[in-house]
Amino acid sequence: MRRNLRKKVQSIIKIGNPVNLCLQDGQQIAIVGDNAAGKTALVNILMGRSRLPGNPVSYDFSPSASNMVSDNIRYIEFQDAYGAAGANYYHQLRWNSVEIDEETPTAGELLQGVGDEALREELFTLFNLRPVLDKYIITLSSGELRKFHIARALLSKPRVLILDNPFIGLDAQTRDQLSDLLGRLAASWKLMIILVMSRWEVMPTFINRIIPVDDVKQPDAISRQDEIRESILSLPDKEFPKGGFYPSEEGSCILKFNNITIRYDTRTILKDFSWTVHEGERWAITGQNGAGKSTLLSLVCADNPQAYACDMEIFGHKRGTGESIWDIKKHIGYVSPEMHRSYQKNITALEVVASGLFDTVGLYMHPDSDQLERSRWWMKIFQIEDLASRSYLRLSSGEQRLCLLARAFVKDPELLILDEPMHGLDYKNMYIVQKIIYIFASRSRKTLLMVSHYASEFPPCINHKLELVRF
Repeated sequence: MRRNLRKKVQSIIKIGNPVNLCLQDGQQIAIVGDNAAGKTALVNILMGRSRLPGNPVSYDFSPSASNMVSDNIRYIEFQDAYGAAGANYYHQLRWNSVEIDEETPTAGELLQGVGDEALREELFTLFNLRPVLDKYIITLSSGELRKFHIARALLSKPRVLILDNPFIGLDAQTRDQLSDLLGRLAASWKLMIILVMSRWEVMPTFINRIIPVDDVKQPDAISRQDEIRESILSLPDKEFPKGGFYPSEEGSCILKFNNITIRYDTRTILKDFSWTVHEGERWAITGQNGAGKSTLLSLVCADNPQAYACDMEIFGHKRGTGESIWDIKKHIGYVSPEMHRSYQKNITALEVVASGLFDTVGLYMHPDSDQLERSRWWMKIFQIEDLASRSYLRLSSGEQRLCLLARAFVKDPELLILDEPMHGLDYKNMYIVQKIIYIFASRSRKTLLMVSHYASEFPPCINHKLELVRF
């Protein structure tokens, strides 16, 4: 592993021994590169977490920054709109009970006693946090929670703020607001901001230095497209007998919502919402953060406890009439940022993919040889077959996302639900995944529901659009 780390960092810096990385006052930096190219390795070196044996790294900071050490660096990683998993992680509302637990902290309680009072008041004004201090932390919108995380990090007066995927999961308006806020921080505070990004399309204007991270091994994403297409289209069609849980007739109603209303505390997420989806339709679901997109999908997947109080049908069955959650999940392939965040099982990448056959987070049954072969087959489709024996938790965030995508496809589901599937993927992998979705959804009796904040991520097979509005 150390040897691989050294190779990655040498390919990043592209200079000889010793490796010199000079960071100077006034620089606002973006570290940009493909998935698994070494961005996290470089961040770990900056934070003093890693050293390169036989190839020492020296940091040539300007005089005023000469005392900068890891204690003066704050690092925040975002795997979705709500931040990173950890000791201070709270599930979004759709994954909680209908009523909010009274022990759930408010934003103000989590900030109480952190930093000095004058600094807190300054940040509350700068980030416009006072209106949310009395709100439960799980009721904050993604933009509000993003500002909360950054403000809390700044209360320790860091010299450097490192934000990994800071714009992930945010709608266009919130991305612009966060970019403007970071620009004002960079201009008015003695603060170096380092952004870690997989794509260039949301590069803020205040960035004045870009450190590209180049992967020394880049597979040709285009050369295998014909092979992938033929492989997916050659999958056998399924048969659905009459009387089974999934409708036997083609084009049947797959989902039906009748005047659904979802509320948490005083906030309304969905109001008098009606929607019908027929088999074979391919939907793009859009809307601002907090408009209810992911809540809607969690109702479909039976992961939201309010689903059983709603007037809705799935696969022709009224919800709450005796069907099991496994009857529903058997026909659904699902991936979301929330799943990515909560999938913290120390198993191999192959086992993560195979867990999709059993609809479990983790693998608690022994897959047979055919099931393992099917899992390897889908890993090959997503061009991650070389990761099969590696620990899932040691993969890069982009590699983990590809494993979870393969997990969603592994049982050849009838209903494919993709909630922000491209989160954290570089352009190459985004292209591969988009093609796979397009080919898969073109097969008979396949239905697609996909959420994204980027129009460029939707495959060309989309033929219906649902735009939700935040109340």
